[in-house]
Amino acid sequence: MTQHSSSAPQPASQEDLSHHEDTMRHFDALSPRLKALQQEIGRIVLGQEAVIDHVLTTLLGAGHALLLGAPGLGKTLLVTTCARVMGLGDSRIQFTPDLMPSDITGAEILEQDENGQRHFRFLPGPLFGQLVLADEINRASPRTQSALLQAMAEGHVTQGGKTWALPKPFHVLATQNPIEQEGTYPLPEAQLDRFMMRIPLTFPTREAERHMLLQTTGATHKTAESLFSASELITAQKLVRTLPVGETILDAILTLVRSLRPQDETASKEVRHTLDYGPGPRAAQALMIATRARAMLHGRLAPSMEDLHHVAEPSLAHRLGISFTAQTQGITAESLIADQLKRLR
Repeated sequence: MTQHSSSAPQPASQEDLSHHEDTMRHFDALSPRLKALQQEIGRIVLGQEAVIDHVLTTLLGAGHALLLGAPGLGKTLLVTTCARVMGLGDSRIQFTPDLMPSDITGAEILEQDENGQRHFRFLPGPLFGQLVLADEINRASPRTQSALLQAMAEGHVTQGGKTWALPKPFHVLATQNPIEQEGTYPLPEAQLDRFMMRIPLTFPTREAERHMLLQTTGATHKTAESLFSASELITAQKLVRTLPVGETILDAILTLVRSLRPQDETASKEVRHTLDYGPGPRAAQALMIATRARAMLHGRLAPSMEDLHHVAEPSLAHRLGISFTAQTQGITAESLIADQLKRLR
């Protein structure tokens, strides 16, 4: 009598098939709406298609992003447009050196009721938004930065011994000006690691800037339409985590992340001599989620190598510590990541 090995593949159960059918149904309904979402944001924010792609990937992946670019490139417009199109409550915090943690998290105030009784009431700060624009985050003191980044990691704030949950979904899109560094407080490595992506904004093409001039300097201004809702975004974020990831992509993510750690045995001689530290496990998790999110954003049920190549730089560049010697030689995190990606082909 032939005995079947316990490792032999088993037929899918009725429950698994039903779950797969539900996933397919939700995916088919969501795909055209995500495409419309991209187009609507791109109608207002001109010449930043790649940036819009990265921001939506971050939001679908339930993460936070750091927007890096010179003044006037539309960082604020991008955030407010995303909030409007996705039906999220937005909030803006302009970071300055004198900003205190309670200025963003909120504070307890003493009130007196009609009976003359006094009591404390918590007054939520601007951090209590679904899509928070943290403008020029590197201008705030480390103490205030820590309050923001703690909220990003834990999803709540603590005030007066009580814990106050932040709204869901909760996302922070922080901006940072790479030109003006005087009087700023650069984010430490551990805090940079809290951001799923660091997204650089570049100057638009001539044609995009031409359309921008015509669109924004007239008597009327275009406004974005709301196409999504907070509950739908939460549903999409849950769906992202159900998308299957092939062994090829999984192995590529592990190979890429580990090859950028100078202490790893697989690291090249160049990486060992160039990096002080490399990406940790949170970077691999970010890549895993980002590849799934971008695949869904572009109507694919499973991520491909194209998705990995597209999200690798914004997911990893801010998690690499370039040594001083390497910086003087003009070596960048972006060039190191590009070299390692070529080896994956």
